Amino acid sequence: MNSVMFLGTGGARIMLSTQLLATGGMLIKLDDTFFSLDPGPGALVSTVKYGFDPTSLDGIILSHRHLDHSADANVMIEAMTRGGLNKKGFLFAPLDALNNDPVIFKYLRHYAAGIIPLEPLTAYKINTLPFNTSMPHHHGNVETYGFIFKGKNTSVAYIPDTAFFPQLLEFYKADILIISMLRLEKSSIPHLSVADVEIILDALKPKLTLLTHFGLQVYNKGPENIAKDLAKKTGFIVKAALDGLKYEF
Repeated sequence: MNSVMFLGTGGARIMLSTQLLATGGMLIKLDDTFFSLDPGPGALVSTVKYGFDPTSLDGIILSHRHLDHSADANVMIEAMTRGGLNKKGFLFAPLDALNNDPVIFKYLRHYAAGIIPLEPLTAYKINTLPFNTSMPHHHGNVETYGFIFKGKNTSVAYIPDTAFFPQLLEFYKADILIISMLRLEKSSIPHLSVADVEIILDALKPKLTLLTHFGLQVYNKGPENIAKDLAKKTGFIVKAALDGLKYEF
């Protein structure tokens, strides 16, 4: 069964430091490929806690190098490869996560089968699963990409941190849409707000939308309440992710 397992649905500094919501990112199983996506703090602990075997991972993908998306990348490499005893799996990450102020320790890099720098609008493959990177996101001076994973029968898109810009509506066409919705209201901070998500849903019309990566204001409002309101306004299926909940499709 294809699935998305949310190891953590919190985002940014307050959630990272308080752990009101966990920050471990996601585990995705699509066709015969199993990978960790944006393993923030607590990813490995949550992986084991919820009964998953990190040695079965086919790889790890980072959208960008901010700690809430990458802090557990090193320990996930350790676990995936059994401390380097099994040279397996690939890590995909933007170049500035590997070269400028790198988040992956150099001594670990030969543990994996390969380290692949990501480039914009480029096709890749993790195990047997093809995926494409987006155009660069508008997320300050940090190199950031989203992804479309192309399963045999289902496509899954992930929109990580970014300010809204119209090109998002041209790229992220998929059956299932996972959106990082940090902000309750629009601001100068380069993250998507509830209003931005409504625009995205109206344009892309996904079969299912899963909201995640919530900031404090969204947490206080109630992500499930926001999801219900968006579903009512747009007429589409919108779900708020929960820590430790697996969505199968």
